[in-house]
Amino acid sequence: MTQTKRNYLATFIIDNRNNPDSLAQIVDEIKAEIAAVEGEVTAVEELGKRDFARVTDRKFTGAPYVRIAYSAPGTAPSALRERLRLNNNVYRTFIQAAA
Repeated sequence: MTQTKRNYLATFIIDNRNNPDSLAQIVDEIKAEIAAVEGEVTAVEELGKRDFARVTDRKFTGAPYVRIAYSAPGTAPSALRERLRLNNNVYRTFIQAAA
């Protein structure tokens, strides 16, 4: 039985301060994680570097944002958050259902 796929829009804040990898390599890693939870990436948009509204670390006041649209089963968002939780390159993850 196949699961119904839903559309999601995920925004990632990338922490590449201590990482020699380029932003494109980190985005490729995230796309691989989405594929690992049976998702299909439909669009990638780099939103550029933005300053944080609330700074928790004086040495980290802003970071690059990346928005990825993908379709996946209903269990994928929680599984993706869990897989990215230990990834030091992803500072924050926001996932919402797309219309």
